[in-house]
Amino acid sequence: MNNESPSMPAQVPEATVVLLRRIRSGDAGAREDLFRRYLPLLRRWAHGRLPASARDLSDTDDIVQVTLVRALNHLDDFESQHPGAFLAYLRQILLNQVRDELRRRQRRPEFGELDAEMADAESPTLLEQMLGHERLRAYENALAELPKRQQGLIVMRLELGLSYPEIAVETGGTTDAVRVMVSRAIVQLAKGLNDDPTGT
Repeated sequence: MNNESPSMPAQVPEATVVLLRRIRSGDAGAREDLFRRYLPLLRRWAHGRLPASARDLSDTDDIVQVTLVRALNHLDDFESQHPGAFLAYLRQILLNQVRDELRRRQRRPEFGELDAEMADAESPTLLEQMLGHERLRAYENALAELPKRQQGLIVMRLELGLSYPEIAVETGGTTDAVRVMVSRAIVQLAKGLNDDPTGT
């Protein structure tokens, strides 16, 4: 039985930390490996974050590519403080890109009908449709309150859909240890959601 995620290569991939080290040493192949690894994950994640009006495949691809290029261009400024830090870094850049795109669309309507464009810009993202706007806000607040390591685990598992073995590669842990750490992180996230007054 094959439990591999379709978004990751069949062989055991190098940890992101190793890829980043190779990129910093000038290995162009490592840049390509990083793009191949994160492009589908970020595309899927961005698609879920964009409202329906901005969910065009070319828009999503543009945002994801800009995210990866910005991350690589600022790699010297990035310090990996914990496992999953690079994914958290990518997530933050991507969130900023999505916000910038939404602001750009509100300033310059493309189809001439301002009312329709404003309504589309306010339409819920896929994640908002699943959770509801207030629950999504509560989720983001609860996530921000977690320690960075737990944030990274939550993002890798719940938002990017990485498997436990894939997270184990990223964190340098075992699959069983990752299962336990992710479970604990989810429990802490749930507690934060229950404590958040906007999450009810």
